[in-house]
Amino acid sequence: MTKRYALRNDQWEHIKNLLPGREETVGVTARDNRLFVEAVLYRYRAGIPWRDLPERFGDFRLVHLHHSRWSRTGVWQRVFEALAQDADNDYVLIDSTIVKAHQHSAGAKKRGLSNVRRLGAVAAA
Repeated sequence: MTKRYALRNDQWEHIKNLLPGREETVGVTARDNRLFVEAVLYRYRAGIPWRDLPERFGDFRLVHLHHSRWSRTGVWQRVFEALAQDADNDYVLIDSTIVKAHQHSAGAKKRGLSNVRRLGAVAAA
């Protein structure tokens, strides 16, 4: 399996007890919750439709059905909140060398608008 689409072991350990279908819980025991979670991650990270999910994850219709159930019951919300507590925000760094701002965002004068007062400007007395 492609590592970039998979959960790290520490992430799995952090969320596995939040998931339904464990042996110690009421209801049907899941065959492989980790494979299912990784199927959903793969689908969203790759930006593919459900029907293009690789066969190693099983029938895409069942994966989608399972995903929908977890969404309705709040399982994904709990997983997200648990993983967000230990977020590694290194990838969120944005600096001006990669983001180009439009000239107007820097306060450049706009043509034809010289008589319009800028927001926040103090009126002349």
